[in-house]
Amino acid sequence: MQKLKELIRRHALMAGLIAVAIPLLAHLWLQYQSLSELESTLPIARRAYMRRYLSSVLDKVITNYEQKAEETLNVPATAFHHEYPNPAYMENAMNFEQISGHFSNHPFNGARLLFTAIITGEQVPNYAIVRFYNPASHSFHYKANKAEWSAAHAAAANWIAMTMTDSIPKTTQLTVDERDPKNRVIVKPIVDEKSRVVGVAGMFLNEEVFINDYLSQAIKESLPQGFPEEYQDVVVTVVDLKRDHKLVFANQPFQGQQYDVGWPIPFIFKDWFLGIRMRNMTEEQWSRRNFIVNLSVSALAALALIGGIVLALRAASRAMKLSQMKADFVSNVSHELRTPLASIRVFGEFLKLGRVKEPGKIREYGEYIETESRRLTQLINNILDFSKIESGQKTYHFEQTSVEHVVSDTLKTFEVILEQNGFTVNLERPSRPLPPVVIDPDAIAQAFINLLDNAVKYSGDSRQIEVKLAEQDDFATISVIDHGIGIASEEREKVFEKFYRVGNALVHDVKGSGLGLSIVKHIIEAHHGKVTVESELGRGSAFIIHLPVDASARVKPETRGSERLISHELKVSGETVN
Repeated sequence: MQKLKELIRRHALMAGLIAVAIPLLAHLWLQYQSLSELESTLPIARRAYMRRYLSSVLDKVITNYEQKAEETLNVPATAFHHEYPNPAYMENAMNFEQISGHFSNHPFNGARLLFTAIITGEQVPNYAIVRFYNPASHSFHYKANKAEWSAAHAAAANWIAMTMTDSIPKTTQLTVDERDPKNRVIVKPIVDEKSRVVGVAGMFLNEEVFINDYLSQAIKESLPQGFPEEYQDVVVTVVDLKRDHKLVFANQPFQGQQYDVGWPIPFIFKDWFLGIRMRNMTEEQWSRRNFIVNLSVSALAALALIGGIVLALRAASRAMKLSQMKADFVSNVSHELRTPLASIRVFGEFLKLGRVKEPGKIREYGEYIETESRRLTQLINNILDFSKIESGQKTYHFEQTSVEHVVSDTLKTFEVILEQNGFTVNLERPSRPLPPVVIDPDAIAQAFINLLDNAVKYSGDSRQIEVKLAEQDDFATISVIDHGIGIASEEREKVFEKFYRVGNALVHDVKGSGLGLSIVKHIIEAHHGKVTVESELGRGSAFIIHLPVDASARVKPETRGSERLISHELKVSGETVN
């Protein structure tokens, strides 16, 4: 059980990802199944909705159209007279002035021609009078052509015949005669107070008015309500079924089939068919697009959720690692503090009790105490500097100085520690003095000491360290080279992270705070430089500090005297320090 917990702790990110991914994948599968089912049923529901839309549009158009026609054709029964049996007086059978006044007061732009009809009395029972009224001129002075005569007589025949009897019609609603598509007629029987037919009123329909003023206008007003998000892509058409589906009307240009769903026009223009379709795709294509869009959105949401969880788990994992690294840091620092303190206390007690009499031993013990004190000072300085760096309070005091001078002085202070550990340091200088640099000497010295201390800890069995000074691409470089265990390629950049320590079994017993290289990187970057590492496992490492030179202070040919002075001052650092 403990091993399982440890395994989960080490692989918390993967475990958390699996725990989230399994239910998410199950959810995506269910979503896919649901969307697939919806894809198959959506076109059916969509077509049913389109049919309802067409039906509602036609109800609105026909109701309005029929109401207007009813008002116009509802001629008063008093305008029709049957007391004139003599054909010579048949013109008095209808009060044309009264009828004309009614038509003028109830105009209907859907009618291109109006007419009234009556049959004579008993003495001449088969003689019918039909008179045509022109709405444009507001008069009965219109000579109808043969087709119009035939259409008017055919449409009014049944009602006119009923005027010969006393029978009461079952209905007085409008009737339509469309036997001649070019002369479509609506007629209405005119009944008296006894509900007997006394005459007929009718109209010839204007197709353009029906299309433009009624149908097109209703479609334009209702599309945004019926299809709020896609009304601009909806194509509504009217085709003539008797003329091989000839296109009569379309609310916008389109290509391809004329409609996906259709609905016949009732009452009038019954040979016309009102259709609807989407401009760019069929219902199946529209349904497929919705399926892909919805599934893609679900997949992207799942990926975003997984990404967020991965980031959260990664942050948690890093926090756990950082916590462990801090714990290791406290442990290592405690060890680093105890070891020199123990040595200082032991040597101090020997001196205090007077057990050491020889001057050489006293001096040796004093050197050990001094060495361990420097070691403690360096460790405490690193901790204090790290604290300042973390809080943003680290400051530097820049001045123009020589890199060679800083390196030489630092090697002298580090000489005792190197000797105690049996190390030899070879200092390699350039043939010409390096140009001055603007640096904080103490900060650069601390960075150099950290690199030397790092080389000492990880040199393994080797006891040789090389320090090289050079000028490269307007940078003064300080290289600290050891021949120890080296660093794996995947860890070379990580070694500069705070608390990070190389995960090599060969360094398991090497103690350290994990702050040295992090501090080095911060110091050098604060000087607008950089620190790089070159390493190979089993063959050692080379840490290189790059400091920008002060171009304005480069040694010029006329200042060779001062150049010799600098060279003389740094001569002592050209020796090998043992």
